Amino acid sequence: MSSNKNTVSSLMPASPKLRGNYQISSNSAVLATPSVLATRCATDLMIDIAGKEPQIERGKNNEFYIPLAEEEFLKTVPALSEKGFILISLFCVQDFEGKPGFTLFYIFRMNSSTDVFAFMRHVRKETTSIATIFPSACWYEREIRDGFGIEFTDAFDKRRLFLHEAYPEGFHPLLKSFKNGKIGAVQNPEEAYSFKKVEGEGVYQIPVGPVHAGIIEPGHFRFSVIGEPIFNLEIRLFYKHRGIEKLAEGKSPSACIPIAEAISGDETVANAVAFCTAVEKIAGIEIPERANYLRAILLELERIYSHMGDLSGMITDIGFPRMTTPFLILRENIFRQNKFLTGSRFMRGTIYLGGVKKEISGEVLSKLDLYLKTFVPQFESAITAVHASSSLIDRFSTTGVLKKKLIAPLNLTGPIARAAGATYDVRLDHPYGIYKDIPPERAIKMAGDVLSRFEVKAAEVLNSAFLIKKLIASIPEGAIIAETTEFSISNIPDGYALSMVEAARGQNLHWVYVRSGLTDRYKVRTASFCNWQAIEHAVLGNIVPDFPLINKSFNLSYAGTDL
Repeated sequence: MSSNKNTVSSLMPASPKLRGNYQISSNSAVLATPSVLATRCATDLMIDIAGKEPQIERGKNNEFYIPLAEEEFLKTVPALSEKGFILISLFCVQDFEGKPGFTLFYIFRMNSSTDVFAFMRHVRKETTSIATIFPSACWYEREIRDGFGIEFTDAFDKRRLFLHEAYPEGFHPLLKSFKNGKIGAVQNPEEAYSFKKVEGEGVYQIPVGPVHAGIIEPGHFRFSVIGEPIFNLEIRLFYKHRGIEKLAEGKSPSACIPIAEAISGDETVANAVAFCTAVEKIAGIEIPERANYLRAILLELERIYSHMGDLSGMITDIGFPRMTTPFLILRENIFRQNKFLTGSRFMRGTIYLGGVKKEISGEVLSKLDLYLKTFVPQFESAITAVHASSSLIDRFSTTGVLKKKLIAPLNLTGPIARAAGATYDVRLDHPYGIYKDIPPERAIKMAGDVLSRFEVKAAEVLNSAFLIKKLIASIPEGAIIAETTEFSISNIPDGYALSMVEAARGQNLHWVYVRSGLTDRYKVRTASFCNWQAIEHAVLGNIVPDFPLINKSFNLSYAGTDL
C-alpha cells in the first residue's frame, strides 16, 4: 500500500468537487496534510454516493473503512460501478470487533488512485449477491459460502468452490466453532460437480485433468469444442485446499510468517513481505532503510527467476528445447545467487517483522552485482534468438488474446494485464518500502497475446536486474531490523491492516486482524485467484493444442489460489 502522495488529485476525476476550502491556516490545530485531504475527499465521495456523511475510519495502511447499513450498501454498490471502482477483494470476518455475526469486507480501489476503500456490511446467515454488478464477486461469494456458511440468496452460481463434494454438508471450516482436525466422516459424493452445460449440434467436451502428465498440481479444464476451435472453457481448481487462513488463526503474528511463505513457493518473499507489512502497520514498526533495500533486492530476484521459468516454459510448450536451454541455465544461476545471499534457493526464512533476519554484506551484494553484469547480455542474447525465429513468433503472435475490457471487471493484474494495455503496478500505484523512492520501469504491450506476455515478462526481467544494480549501488549502511521489534513482536497491539505487494504474477493482497496479541483473521488473495478466470476468455477461438501454450504464458499458481 502507499503513502498519501498525489491522493487528492488522483481521487478528483471520479469524485465530486471538494466541498469547502481545505487550505487551513498555519495557526489551525489541524494541518491540511494529504491524509486530512484524502479523508475529506473520501467523505465527499460517499456523500455524493449515499446522500449523507458516512462514518469513515482511516486505516493503518492508506485504506478507508466505511461501515454501511444494508440500505446504504445496496444503494452504494451500483454507484461504485458507475464511478469506475474495481473490486479487488471480498472476505468475511466473524465477530469483528466483538460484534456477533459476520462482517463482509468489500475492498475496492479506483483507477488512478492510491487509496483503497473497504466497505463493511454486517450480515447474519443470508444476504444478497453483488456478482451481477461486479462479476469478480462470484468466486469470493462462493468462497465465503464454503468457509462460513453464509448463503447469497440471489447468486447466479451457488456451487461449492474450495469444498469439493467429499466434504460433508454443514462443514464450514472458517467458523470460530470449528477446530482443526475435526472434519468428521468424509464419504464419496453421491453427485458429481455440475459443470455448465454447453449443448448444440457438433458440440463435444474434452475433459483435461485434474491429474496431469507433468509434475504439476491438480486442476480440471473442461473444453467445449466444435471441431478444433474452443468456444467454451470452464476451470475447476481447489483440489488440495490446505486451510492456510485457518492455520494462522490463534497464532502469534511471528509464527504466521512461515505460513505466509508457504502460500506459493515461488512467491515466498512477496507473501512474507505482504504479511509483515500489514503487521508492522498495526504495531507502528518503522523499517530501517537498509532493510527496505534488502527486501526490494530479494523481491526483484524472485520476480526474475519466476519470469525466467515462464519464458522457458512457453518455448518448451511449442517444442523448441534448444532455445529453452539458455533461460533454464540463467534461472538456475539466479537460484544459486539466492542461496548464496540467504541460504535458501527460494529465500525462505529471510523476511521478518521489522526488517530482515539475515544481514547481506556489501561484499556479497558486490558479487551479485558482478554476476548481473554477465547475466544481462546473456539474457539479451537469448531473447534476440527468440525474436529471430519466425516459426516461434508465428506461434506466439495472435494466440490467446486477452481483451483489455476484461481487466477491470475481473481485477486482472500483473504481466498478463500489462501485456493487454493496463498500466497498473502495485510498486508504482501503491508504492511500499523503497519503491516509494526508487520506482521500477513499467513494461506495457497492447496486443494481449502470448507474444505480448512473453515480451512484457522479458522486459521485466531486465528492469528488475537494472533495479537491483541501482539498489546495490545506493544501499545505505545501518540496522536490518527495527530496534523495537523484539518488544513489539511480543506485544502486537489489537488492530487490523491491509497490505498489497506486486508479486511476479501481480497484485497480492493480505489483510491481518490481531486480537489479544494473536492472529484472529488472516485473509490472503493472490493475483492467481483473479487471473485464473481470464484464461477462460483468452482461449476462446483458439484450438485445443494451443491451450498449453496459453496456460503457460499466464503461469498461474494452483497453490496460491487454493489456500
